Amino acid sequence: MWLEATLGLMGGMGLLLYGMYIMSEGLQKIAGQKLRTVMSTLTQNRFIGLLVGAVVTVILQSSTATTVILVGLTSASIITLRQTLAVILGADIGTTITAQLIALKVTEIALPIVGIGATIIFFGKTGKYKRIGQAITGFGLLFLGLKIMSDVMYPLRDDPFFTNALMQISDRPVLAILLAAIFTFLVHSSAATIGIIMLLAMQGLVPLVSAVFLLFGANIGTSFTALISSLGSTREAQRVATAHLLFKLVGVLIFLPFVSPFANLVTWITPNSPGFQVANVHTIFNVAIALMFLPFTAQFAKFLEYIIPEKDMTVKEFKPRYLDDTLISSPSIAIGLATKEIIRVSDNVTEMVRKCDQLFKEYNPEMVEELLNKEEKVDQLSENINKYLTKIMRQSISRDDFNRCMGLVHIVKDYEHIGDVIEKNIVYLAESKYANNADFTPEGHREITVMLQRIIELMTVVNTAFVSNSCYMAEKAKMMQDDIIDLEFRLRMSHFARMQKGGKEVENTSSIFLDIINSYLRIGEHLSNIAMALTDEVSCTWHAEVELIYGPDNSIETGGLTK
Repeated sequence: MWLEATLGLMGGMGLLLYGMYIMSEGLQKIAGQKLRTVMSTLTQNRFIGLLVGAVVTVILQSSTATTVILVGLTSASIITLRQTLAVILGADIGTTITAQLIALKVTEIALPIVGIGATIIFFGKTGKYKRIGQAITGFGLLFLGLKIMSDVMYPLRDDPFFTNALMQISDRPVLAILLAAIFTFLVHSSAATIGIIMLLAMQGLVPLVSAVFLLFGANIGTSFTALISSLGSTREAQRVATAHLLFKLVGVLIFLPFVSPFANLVTWITPNSPGFQVANVHTIFNVAIALMFLPFTAQFAKFLEYIIPEKDMTVKEFKPRYLDDTLISSPSIAIGLATKEIIRVSDNVTEMVRKCDQLFKEYNPEMVEELLNKEEKVDQLSENINKYLTKIMRQSISRDDFNRCMGLVHIVKDYEHIGDVIEKNIVYLAESKYANNADFTPEGHREITVMLQRIIELMTVVNTAFVSNSCYMAEKAKMMQDDIIDLEFRLRMSHFARMQKGGKEVENTSSIFLDIINSYLRIGEHLSNIAMALTDEVSCTWHAEVELIYGPDNSIETGGLTK
């Protein structure tokens, strides 16, 4: 009997955890980019943040996963500590949904649910339907695992050794809390632990009071994973993980003296239903914590800043600020973090381009050193971004997400090439001009400045298109590049006309002048490539059609494209 029970528990637990995994993965793919948008934009209001935390946790089927994501987003400075506190409280409420479903005995229809999900996967012709089928199948496997564990545990209630062991735990509340916390940490799922606690209660193996202590341990244990994932991260991320742990610990300490009255109240609310009693204890506990702490999130944030102060050290400039490996399993969020890091690269490249004109007007070795340092920073950040995007593409991701990753790979490579043009061409030409003590004619100076200004305007449009994901701006950038090609040709002809007239200044700087405008043209080509990559992304195809016809403000563009 013990061998059968052990093997059954192992198999049931495996099915439960695997079901949660594929259900979470399927739901995340269905949610797509919206998950990151919701997490980063709808958390300004604490009450909406509470709701967002609950909904996202229902999607992820794990408050631990939600907290780990919050750690990454806070580390990347996408959301603030105060925003995350309300989301964490909501996440804890979200975990109670699974417990209520178990109490409703959804386990009895687990096999039909698996069959429906598998049928959708098998006959679904598009990725969308296959992902829906995956989520349904995972949902069924989760409850099938619980049913298997319930069936193999039933004979154990007549085993003296097993019942005595449970009685020992029941008589030692601290031991019960500790064991449940450790088990929850090991399986990385409070839902799995709570499911087992509910099965024990439904089989009559533990009284409700003992189940309450085990629930307290499960709630504490779910915060350990996020706490460990924050180690080595930013102070802000460590505060988020610590907040989750403190919410649970303080909640347990408040409820601990009132366990017996609390259990009696729940028994009175739902008599003769051990499953619902455990589920309701879990729900009431987490809702009570949310109501207690939600009005004081601002004060709690200050307390966390006090107990976890900022580090008194500077981080190397070239170190990625937003990339977080712990979030690669959530592709839509990881892609958003990579995008934010690329914006950082584009800001550095833009600064380099803006300094080019000053470099030719008044050569400064310190400015050259600054440009070379920025170029090294761009190279290292680009390398880290490419590795990060590669890791994302190795995951099981949707075609849209894969296309977005490939587009970002091309974009970051072109930004890197612009930095290379400045390092290997522009800086070299400026040094040659300075070493030969040569100077351009006033017309030559003006023309080089004009072309650089056009490049800067093009870069501004491209950067705006990238940040806002606007295909209208990307199309505008491609048209601007055509004008720059025409300008480069006219400046070249103008230079040849000056050469015919003769003059020492023109002769001494002829090759430098031509190489400069050619280098600027190459920068423009790389910016045009970025614009093309943006318009090729699936995510903005519809947006492009609308904006090309109506303009970004929905006003009809005169002379625009027609069907």
